[in-house]
Amino acid sequence: MRSFARRNPRMVVGGAVVVLLLFTAAFAPFIAPYDPIKVDVARALLPPTGQHLLGTDDLGRDVLSRVMWGSRVSLSVGVISVSIGFLLGVSLGLAAGYLGGTFDLLAMRVIDALLAFPALVLAIAITAALGPQIQNAMIAIGIVAVPAYARLTRGQVLSVRAREFIVAARAIGVPPLGIVARHIFPNVTNALVVQATLGTAFAILAEAALSFLGLGPQPPYPSWGQDINYSQRYLANFKWWMSAGPGMAIFIAVFAFNFLGDALRDALDPRLRRSA
Repeated sequence: MRSFARRNPRMVVGGAVVVLLLFTAAFAPFIAPYDPIKVDVARALLPPTGQHLLGTDDLGRDVLSRVMWGSRVSLSVGVISVSIGFLLGVSLGLAAGYLGGTFDLLAMRVIDALLAFPALVLAIAITAALGPQIQNAMIAIGIVAVPAYARLTRGQVLSVRAREFIVAARAIGVPPLGIVARHIFPNVTNALVVQATLGTAFAILAEAALSFLGLGPQPPYPSWGQDINYSQRYLANFKWWMSAGPGMAIFIAVFAFNFLGDALRDALDPRLRRSA
């Protein structure tokens, strides 16, 4: 274990922070010190103290408790939206890369059309069209993630499908679905795992942006982006702690997933292992 930590310190640090975030999200109802939506006007706008580590907002709600509960929204959106993008994008990329021909041409033109729109703008447009709900935000971010997985998977499949073991599998009569499932997909998963980790960081940022614009969870339910939007009016009065809590939470979550994804890329890429 110690030797692994010495060889992969970034993976250990990133993984530990991600596990801590997931633990916080899973057990927020038990570890949050206060009810995140309970109003207590007598304690409004209290600065950070031993009783309220991140202070309180203008309604007397504990900021730390709202940050903990908000992690449930951000991380669930990250995981579910990445799962949607992964399933759709990888399936499309596998089919396009293996079948080629007309299907590949049409599929890639659809992907190019999606890539023509800035990712965040497209997510905002989809969420606005479907309605301001957290489920719609998950769908929108998942659709935005499809092109990255599709193009990455297709490129990996094109580099694998001409290898000798794939030719041998065809020669002995293995059906196409079996070749894709047993021989091609296992050989392209490394790059997809890294992309999924990095994609989770983008999904968290996208959810925060959608919530900031009012297209995520609706008040009074806590959300990092929504709480930053709500508290920005108090920055001019030096009530900085209302924005600092959710802002730092977004920073830590995005940093952890990017840090972990970068470490996984270095660990899983054989060329980088050899150069090290």
